[in-house]
Amino acid sequence: MKLVSIPANPVPDHVVTGAVKTPDGVSLRFARFAPPPGRRGTVVLLQGRAEFIEKYYETVRDLRARGFAVATFDWRGQGLSDRALSDRHKGHVRNFAEYATDLEAIMEQVVLPDCPPPIFALAHSMGGAIALRACHDGSRWFERIVLSAPMIALPPGPMTRVAGPLALTMRLVGRGSAYIPGGGPAVTGSEDFLGNPLTSDPVRYARNIAVLQEAPDLGLGSPTIAWADAALRAMKRFAEPGYSTQLRQPILMVAAGRDEIVSTAAIESFGMHLLAGRHLILPGAKHEILQEQDHYRDQFWAAFDAFVPGTPRY
Repeated sequence: MKLVSIPANPVPDHVVTGAVKTPDGVSLRFARFAPPPGRRGTVVLLQGRAEFIEKYYETVRDLRARGFAVATFDWRGQGLSDRALSDRHKGHVRNFAEYATDLEAIMEQVVLPDCPPPIFALAHSMGGAIALRACHDGSRWFERIVLSAPMIALPPGPMTRVAGPLALTMRLVGRGSAYIPGGGPAVTGSEDFLGNPLTSDPVRYARNIAVLQEAPDLGLGSPTIAWADAALRAMKRFAEPGYSTQLRQPILMVAAGRDEIVSTAAIESFGMHLLAGRHLILPGAKHEILQEQDHYRDQFWAAFDAFVPGTPRY
């Protein structure tokens, strides 16, 4: 499986790429990057919705500079992994359990056999929700987990209150594979920079658009009704009493102060109840912290370095 490389975003060195099959027959594209000398373990990098391996080349370099091998992949339905619908711009799954199947396949076929321990996770947004679910349901792959703007809940508002019942009703009447109301095939992250909800860094935003222009097949549009229903049900579980207190792995959650995609307040509340976790809010940062300006990213990496064992201090 190929990786896309452009002058502004070259493929990091020492990479092995390929594809694995999940038990339900889905092909997932993966990449693993060897550690530098003096290795300190492996970080499994879990993307958010509509993202792809190429978007995280800079993060891969940051992690390898800290002594880690890196393993990452495209979730089903995005990047160059298999997509379920004929309209490949639709972000679609029937249930978030399908993402759990993806993660298990990658861990068993790529990470555990080929990557040096100890193993840590770095997950963004939707990837954070999947990592939390895996931990809650008994997975013990990761020594520690760092979450960037995890998808704990949506920001409060009138539409948020009706989203769950609306998605369920539309799904029950056979509209599960349709775009969400107001959604469409326009590629996420390709909008004009001015007013975008993802990052305040124009250079990194333009870099990601350039990758999508070079390889349009990486792009993904709006989610489907089924995806939205599945996501809302997953987030509803996070709000159950005692959910966060049942998590045993050490977890660091880093939230963005200007997040318009997920609820920063919900992350803060969830983090306060973690038995072995902590949380940090970066005032002024937008949702995609790892795609943000350097002064936000520097704060993120300082927190990462203090939390993940073996990370050299700078």
